[in-house]
Amino acid sequence: MSYQPGRPPGRLLLTPEDRDAPERVRRLRLLGLGVHPEPGPGSGFDGFAQRLAEVASAPYAMVTFVDEHRQFFAGLHTPDGILVEAEGAKTMASRHMPREFGFCPHVVVRRKALVLEDVSEYPRFAGNPIVDEVGIRSYLGAPLVDRTGIALGTVCAADVTPRRWGRAGLETIKAMAAELVEQLERREPFL
Repeated sequence: MSYQPGRPPGRLLLTPEDRDAPERVRRLRLLGLGVHPEPGPGSGFDGFAQRLAEVASAPYAMVTFVDEHRQFFAGLHTPDGILVEAEGAKTMASRHMPREFGFCPHVVVRRKALVLEDVSEYPRFAGNPIVDEVGIRSYLGAPLVDRTGIALGTVCAADVTPRRWGRAGLETIKAMAAELVEQLERREPFL
């Protein structure tokens, strides 16, 4: 974990050290991922996020790719298409968010699913704009680990109320991640 300098008091965020970021960025570029959303509403990653939101009965769902400095929401489902802001900057609206916000970078570094039934019970996330300003109270995410062993990003669902995701939720998010990894690997160019 590393301290994020420049944060005002009460906003000391710990983000995981990410030694795989340079290799992840190379893999994402090779696969043509992590920069632009795919065209067409309801298709591609946005369609996948919408399906995940429905399966998880969650108001928010994302397909997120993480590089050295930011998260990119390649797939995004929000309640009624509402785009949210954190710290006065359009984060989800622009499909980018700093790496120290949210929970997906923790999933990527851990390379394991993360279940947070009530985010307020985890001091590590105190002061996080996603919690404080957007109001996210529960999170369920799984890493997208490809055949090279690199965690490219996550699939995740989030809610504005605490909730018990349970074993069924954990198994669902892991299965959805495995499904998306299969789709991503089909993108790899034949060398």
